[in-house]
Amino acid sequence: MSHWIDTHAHIYLKEFDQDRQEALRRGAEYNVQQIFMPNVDHTTIDSMLEVESRWPSCVAMMGLHPCSVKKDFERELYIVEEWLLKRKFAAVGEIGTDLYWDKTYWDHQCEAFTIQVSWAKKFDLPVVIHCRESLHETIGLVEKLQDGQLTGIFHCFTGTVADAERIVKLGFSVGIGGVSTFKKGGLDSVLPEIPVDNIVMETDSPYLAPVPHRGKRNEPSYIPLIGQKVADIKEISLDELQDQTTKNALKLFKVQT
Repeated sequence: MSHWIDTHAHIYLKEFDQDRQEALRRGAEYNVQQIFMPNVDHTTIDSMLEVESRWPSCVAMMGLHPCSVKKDFERELYIVEEWLLKRKFAAVGEIGTDLYWDKTYWDHQCEAFTIQVSWAKKFDLPVVIHCRESLHETIGLVEKLQDGQLTGIFHCFTGTVADAERIVKLGFSVGIGGVSTFKKGGLDSVLPEIPVDNIVMETDSPYLAPVPHRGKRNEPSYIPLIGQKVADIKEISLDELQDQTTKNALKLFKVQT
């Protein structure tokens, strides 16, 4: 493969309203030729689909982010289901759980996650999973729901070797982004133990920019920078990492080449 794929970027958010075209141009200059966009909730659908319609390299997912799961989550899920019935999406995402911001709606998050996983199976789509401060719990949920039909990505992976082994056993990939470049990111000792066949690259733009841009807005053009760090840690060439992670993403999202 001769290009990179950013498997997780919110390029449609307001942080890119002033220079979205330039940011995408920079990404293309750094050979990032496809960007997969996870949805958040009903408020982000229009802007995400507008970006997809204007820039074919940007591909939409459909899902309800766990941080948007509140008391009215059934109403949000109804909108997600309507869209999944209406047209094809690359994945059901961004879905999952989050114990970092608010623990109030944990049971609601688990229910919303389980429902959306059932839709992923129904529509033969991968899932893209958010699990901030809830990785162990979310792996456990997936282990219960895995029946051989389910594939996907544990986005923004920051777990242990044991966590990675459970994820790989489930047939899932780990999304590796800017945290891999952080001095205290914790991935230096974990990445060597993760098969490259189970790694996909992501930025989570506009969040979690890699060193030396940490604290600033992230963007897809930083994928090769992240990739170089990952390749160095794994002691493989950048070309090998690019080739395999792109193959992994294309297979996962069922993109015909």
